[in-house]
Amino acid sequence: MKMTILGTGTSCGVPEVGCTGPVCTSTDPHDKRLRCSGILDVNKARILIDCGPDFREQMIRLNDFKAIDAVLITHEHYDHVGGIDDLRPWCRFRTIPIYADHRTCEHLKQRMPYCFGENLYPGVPRITLTELQPDIPFMVSNLQGDKVAIYPLRIMHGQMPILGFRIGRMAWITDMLTMPEANYDKLKNLDVLVMNALHIKEHPTHQNLAQALENARRIGAKETYFIHMSHKMGLHAEVDKALPDHIHLAYDGLTLSI
Repeated sequence: MKMTILGTGTSCGVPEVGCTGPVCTSTDPHDKRLRCSGILDVNKARILIDCGPDFREQMIRLNDFKAIDAVLITHEHYDHVGGIDDLRPWCRFRTIPIYADHRTCEHLKQRMPYCFGENLYPGVPRITLTELQPDIPFMVSNLQGDKVAIYPLRIMHGQMPILGFRIGRMAWITDMLTMPEANYDKLKNLDVLVMNALHIKEHPTHQNLAQALENARRIGAKETYFIHMSHKMGLHAEVDKALPDHIHLAYDGLTLSI
């Protein structure tokens, strides 16, 4: 499995518009964070996790134009779904299946009614919606029939139930504050955990750095990479250096072999 972390920023991105603080004015490319998303190449299939408003720019940077076989959506907030219309060029390869929970599917239908229903006008993205239930595994496949098993997990974004995903020995969890106790067992034996850590201070809907470190310890992946970080996290070079050896701040464009 090859994974590229396309974006590691929170909803405002980094730099945040109007901010003149040390992170937002940093010249270190690790401190430039587009909205959170990742792409996996596994068993000859390509899977996109979340499709935010920076998706087009992220894929131009990736410079690897080939079919997207599935889009996994963690939840309906704009920074995770705002780029779905930009899937249109990839519809030259195939109709793109989008997988999300019931709440997210309903929100997408409301926000993008022109993509669903009958008599669609030419040029709209050719996408389908499949509703997921947490703890019920499902399969995605490429056009040649090669399959990938995915396990959706319930996590809590403050009081809002959303989804995380486990694919083999990798798990992607973002926007989490807490998760059901039973789900820790479902995240055993990971090689790579990608998980949110917003910033230093506590937040009502996201893990801060201390909470993320504690959950990384409990889950015990071989390597953990933090994503969905705001400019209040601090400078990448300083924070990353202070973390345990097997825990890292991710950065845009980071590629991992799993």
